[in-house]
Amino acid sequence: MHLEYSDEENAFRAEVRQYLADNLDPETARKVKEGANPSKDEIVAWHKVLAAKGWLAHSWPKEYGGAAFTPIEKHIFEEERVAAGGPEIVPFGVNMLGPVLLAFGSEEQKQTVLPRILSGEDWWCQGYSEPGSGSDLASLKTTAVRDGDHYVVNGQKTWTTLGQYANKIFSLVRTAKGGKPQEGISFLLMDMDAPGVSIRPIRTLDGGAEVNEVFFDDVRVPVDNLVGEENKGWTYAKYLLMHERVGIAGVPQAKEELKKLTKVAKETVNEDGDLLIDDPFFAVKLAQTEIELMAMELTNLRILYDAQAGGAPGVESSLLKLKGTQIRQELTDLTRRAYGPYAVPYTPEVLETGANEDPIGPRGAVMSAPKYFNYRKISIYGGSNEIQRNIVSKMMLGL
Repeated sequence: MHLEYSDEENAFRAEVRQYLADNLDPETARKVKEGANPSKDEIVAWHKVLAAKGWLAHSWPKEYGGAAFTPIEKHIFEEERVAAGGPEIVPFGVNMLGPVLLAFGSEEQKQTVLPRILSGEDWWCQGYSEPGSGSDLASLKTTAVRDGDHYVVNGQKTWTTLGQYANKIFSLVRTAKGGKPQEGISFLLMDMDAPGVSIRPIRTLDGGAEVNEVFFDDVRVPVDNLVGEENKGWTYAKYLLMHERVGIAGVPQAKEELKKLTKVAKETVNEDGDLLIDDPFFAVKLAQTEIELMAMELTNLRILYDAQAGGAPGVESSLLKLKGTQIRQELTDLTRRAYGPYAVPYTPEVLETGANEDPIGPRGAVMSAPKYFNYRKISIYGGSNEIQRNIVSKMMLGL
């Protein structure tokens, strides 16, 4: 593997950097860099900026409106997006459902669903986890019973991220019983405004309400909304999660968080009057995290170069998810500790557009504690780290 980017890749980086400088809304970028959550309108506007350039759907082929980025180009784009303060691309339609439809969907579904994802007409959310069926997803209980040209769906989903904004949901449902738990699961596309669908927000530890419960009560869904074959949904679910886990590693995000934390450590004085960067305990923890991040980045690049040569991520995606979430949790913990008592006040409103009051302490401290609490979840979603260890031990170590 070459550790240097090619001339073409460096030219692409320069193009991305310039486009973001010219088109990313400065106020949105300011909010993202300070840790505030962009509004739905800001996210939609950002998606339109990328769609106008053909850069919204990185992995889609150009014939379906995608960018057809190489794996290295996707990595470069993410590095520049994070550095510029661009909001994260909402993954559910673009990076989760899109690849599944391209691989397993009918041509009619591709022609109907994919353009509406790119245009922003449809906002998709994910209906996977259920009460009692999170990491053990195969135990899900939401049922879809065939009734003529429709399925009748009953059950409940939970932890549905940004479901309050969505008008569509792709969901795993049980269409047959008996055999292994993984058998009898299907992948179904549903309307959030269909009769019988209701949603209830879940207030999280960081004070936000980005996740929801979704209930299905005799919801009728056309059979044409089935993706692929009936009872083959587990295959499609694994395909989706394999792509999700690589992104959860968050190498570009971790690098940016490390940069900010290092700057804070060089400017903050501890209780003994010394700079935090000179505190032996803190300096060791910071150095250790940086070394682990460098090793993970090299692993990530190696996997990307393999993918660019025609390979596909397998157990490596579990390794990246496992280590990446640990590193990002450690970074948020160190950041919270660096700000000390200034991390305690919960005043996210001071970062909103038009706020007329100053934060208590440094602006960077405002979201340090909420982010720390929020990031407790990243070692759980996308398949808990305990499950990832089982996958690695079985597939890589043969245990």
